[in-house]
Amino acid sequence: MQKSTKAGQLLSIPVIVAALGYFVDIYDLLLFSIVRMPSLRALHVAENELMEKGIYLINMQMAGMLLGGIFWGVLGDKKGRLSVLFGSILLYSVANILNGFVTTVDQYALLRFIAGIGLAGELGAGITLVAEILPKEIRGYGTAIVASVGVLGAVLAYFIADLFDWKIAYFIGGGLGLALLVLRFNVFESGIFKEVKKAQRSRGNFFSLFSSGKIFFKYLRCIMIGLPIWFVIGILITFSPEFGKAIGLTTAVEAGKAVMFCYIGLSLGDMSSGLLSQYLKSRRKTVLIFVMLTCAAIVVYLSQRSQSIVVFYSLCGFLGYAIGYWALFVTIAAEQFGTNMRATVATTVPNFVRGSVNIFTPAFLLLKNHSGVTVAAGMVGIITIILALLAVWKMEETFSKDLNYTE
Repeated sequence: MQKSTKAGQLLSIPVIVAALGYFVDIYDLLLFSIVRMPSLRALHVAENELMEKGIYLINMQMAGMLLGGIFWGVLGDKKGRLSVLFGSILLYSVANILNGFVTTVDQYALLRFIAGIGLAGELGAGITLVAEILPKEIRGYGTAIVASVGVLGAVLAYFIADLFDWKIAYFIGGGLGLALLVLRFNVFESGIFKEVKKAQRSRGNFFSLFSSGKIFFKYLRCIMIGLPIWFVIGILITFSPEFGKAIGLTTAVEAGKAVMFCYIGLSLGDMSSGLLSQYLKSRRKTVLIFVMLTCAAIVVYLSQRSQSIVVFYSLCGFLGYAIGYWALFVTIAAEQFGTNMRATVATTVPNFVRGSVNIFTPAFLLLKNHSGVTVAAGMVGIITIILALLAVWKMEETFSKDLNYTE
């Protein structure tokens, strides 16, 4: 009876809607990486500028996510988790529909910035809500379900982009988001949040995260453990065609296919890391295992010289599996802080990680001019791994932590 009750909780409407919301979020977030080259060519960008313009647009999207992460995180703690789930998806859905009408790179950049603001709220609010409504014994399973289903949005994005023009792909993504809004009317607010709201405690004060060294470094560690994930996605996978050329592949690498295989691996990795953390009863040990696996995957990806395109795409899948602690990383962020700050932390942390691309890509481009593509990526990648390991070393274990408390 207890098992059936837990299964019912894991398949409750909030968990399902959070998973579907993240599915649409990932579709829209990764769609640009998939249609980067055809969309920029359609806007008459020269071949030798495709990488630089692509980085410019990704950085604009990530800048929007940094700003949106703070906005939606604070809103989630002040007004509730549901306000973020509704507002964020409405904004990025409309922005992505408008992406299909752009005629210049600057228009494209502005709309990627606006879409980034909207995309910033989905995951943190969803994970926070799921973590708060599920019993502590099974919340790791719940967040793993959300992420595993969600990241498959990248697979759908690849097939849609393969079947339709890039503009139609944006229209479909925006339409999926608007359709999801209807399902959201059946989602209820977290009971833990309702209790804190009644208590009239200070909520969503972003600057309180910098009020003491202890709190700041706890927050910084939450960010640092996720840096290798977005290094892999933002550089190694997004620019997989350039890496394919660098290792001498005679068959052109399709960015969309690389993204698809990476996210299939990521989905499997998220489920595996969630199950492993439940088995080990430890978030820290599981993250440590997956960070080391990510390090190995990066080394193999950059050092192998096989001329097989199958091997290359398989390595993209391996990279995806290795970084499949994304759900665990966001869950840890949610568990580290009290209810009055939980949405702020869980929403800003993944977006600061995504925004780290604004630091990594300029460093990568600078080093690339002196050391080549693979060596430059390796140097940046090793830095992210070291920072992640330092963060895990000092991080608090939160597996069985009761989340009904305030800072």
